[in-house]
Amino acid sequence: MTQARRGPRERMVFSAAQLIRRQGVTATGMREVAAHADAPRGSLQHYFPGGKEQLVNEAVAWAGRYAGKRVDRFLAGLDRPTPSGLFAAMAAQWADEYAADGFAAGCPVAAATVDCATSGDSTRNAAATAFATWRGPVAEALTDMGVPPSRAESLATLMISALEGAILMARAERDVRSLTTVVKELGPLLDAATGP
Repeated sequence: MTQARRGPRERMVFSAAQLIRRQGVTATGMREVAAHADAPRGSLQHYFPGGKEQLVNEAVAWAGRYAGKRVDRFLAGLDRPTPSGLFAAMAAQWADEYAADGFAAGCPVAAATVDCATSGDSTRNAAATAFATWRGPVAEALTDMGVPPSRAESLATLMISALEGAILMARAERDVRSLTTVVKELGPLLDAATGP
């Protein structure tokens, strides 16, 4: 669904996620979200009676669902799905974005975690849930590729953690080297988990 075909509420959640991934939670204002979403300012209170915290939490939840849904798209793009191939596709999404648009944006879940983890439980819980929402499909994909279920979730955690760290380093260094490095170094470990 394109941005124009979404309703004002959905546009504001999407816009909040896009703004948070570029400038963080603190620097993202409610009026800016409404303007970015091309939504009436008065609709903010209507759709988000819990204010900015509610909007941020919903944007974080959206980002977790989006990341989880991307797993199937990555797998569909692989001739022969392997754990290393999935991880390479996850990292390539970011490398491609940085090549096309520069290094301005990161993961909105990570940004919300950094900005809000100590200020209250609701956003921290939303971020934890978003990461779990992403980790589940990665673990399921790994299991489908032959990784024992007892290892799939821990390897999914490793993949997401390494990717998030590489994203931060890529933005700081203005270079995708960290992304290519984690793919190269983790690939053999991930594939070895499928066993003989």
